[in-house]
Amino acid sequence: MDIFTILVFFLMVNSSSDVQVLNRDGKIELPVSTAEKLPDDVLVITVSNTDIIIAGRTIVSRVDFESFSGGVEPNIAKELEYQLSRSLPNEQGAPVTIMAGKDLPYAFLKKLMATCIDIGYTKVALAVNSKPKDKA
Repeated sequence: MDIFTILVFFLMVNSSSDVQVLNRDGKIELPVSTAEKLPDDVLVITVSNTDIIIAGRTIVSRVDFESFSGGVEPNIAKELEYQLSRSLPNEQGAPVTIMAGKDLPYAFLKKLMATCIDIGYTKVALAVNSKPKDKA
């Protein structure tokens, strides 16, 4: 019994904690990047083919977001404000990662990023797949 306890503890301590899985279902084809810095554990906004999902909850459909003519879409603003109230205060602004397909129109992405910035998420990052290093 003691050996198994030690083994479990050893495996928990030595497990790889530097891998962060954002795109679990593989439905979104992310752009490729050569960046080496790993992402922080932050709020994730997922833009699927049909919906905008914040922290795992569907907030608004893509069609409704695209057709909204105002500056900040109210449903997204409400959810982002709620998520911001749950996070620790940060003098430099809250971080957020947007996970969207590489074929998403820039105007859509710009509108979503502007909404994030208006609410207080000033560190906006885009999720990408890391490009494997070429072997020389």
